[in-house]
Amino acid sequence: MHAAWFLGALVISQLLGFGHGAREAEREWEGGWGGTLEEEQEREALMLKHLQEALGLPAGREEENPVGSPEGEGIRDTEDDQGEEEEEVTTTPFSSPSPSPTPEDTVTYILGRLAGLDAGLHQLHVRLHALDTRVVELTRGLRQLREAAGDTRDAVQALQEAQRSAEREHGRLEGCLKGLRLGHKCFLLSRDFEAQASAQARCTARGGSLAQPADRQQMEALARYLRAALAPYNWPVWLGVHDRRAEGLYLFENGQRVSFFAWHRAPRPEPGARSSATPHPLSPDQPNGGALENCVAQASDDGSWWDHDCERRLYYVCEFPF
Repeated sequence: MHAAWFLGALVISQLLGFGHGAREAEREWEGGWGGTLEEEQEREALMLKHLQEALGLPAGREEENPVGSPEGEGIRDTEDDQGEEEEEVTTTPFSSPSPSPTPEDTVTYILGRLAGLDAGLHQLHVRLHALDTRVVELTRGLRQLREAAGDTRDAVQALQEAQRSAEREHGRLEGCLKGLRLGHKCFLLSRDFEAQASAQARCTARGGSLAQPADRQQMEALARYLRAALAPYNWPVWLGVHDRRAEGLYLFENGQRVSFFAWHRAPRPEPGARSSATPHPLSPDQPNGGALENCVAQASDDGSWWDHDCERRLYYVCEFPF
């Protein structure tokens, strides 16, 4: 905008200087300096032509008999010879000469163009202000949406935590109501086939863990419960006992070391019968799986412990605090 006004001021000052030079030239011609007047008029016409080309104005028709041309000189000579005789002006019947633009017209045109540019810039400023206002409103709305989304996420997390807590409480109550209550523990058999890790996750989600019989009394009570629930069949059931951390180091799921074991032993020959060094093919002594079998399951018929592959899918029994 400042550049446009500066250009307009420069052109106007040139035009004003041009007009002043033209008036000086006319006074000099009246004083008898005809040649100087012709040079000034030629310079004026050339400057006007360049200005019109720069501004994109249509070129006006030149006067048919401009001052300073040979025809004009002939007319002046005739006037000097004939005195007061009037000069006849003949015009072409089909066209009339169009007037050439004056310096005042050029200045008016420039000022009009500058005013149009100023109005356009004002409209742009108005639109930019409207866009800025809209951006501020959208930013505020986006911030409100983010805050609402954060509140919703917190509410969903709170609901999920409440649901998990309710599931744990429900599982604990169900285990103690439907299962075996023993001291400060409740055992509940699940007839779903799961790997040992999946079974532990299921028990944890219900507020407990895989069964961890800590002594012979709990072991015998759990064996009676499983035998009554699964008789007359013999199903192995996952316990919360494993040696995944180190071979031969059996731990409960809570990290405590197991001090009581009930491993299965192969049948012994009757007194007086000949013993065999070959182990029983169907019921060898346990544990016998080495690094391939790191999880412990309890047989439902006699309550003995067997080591199995942890990925094997078996029934499992959960324990819950009472």
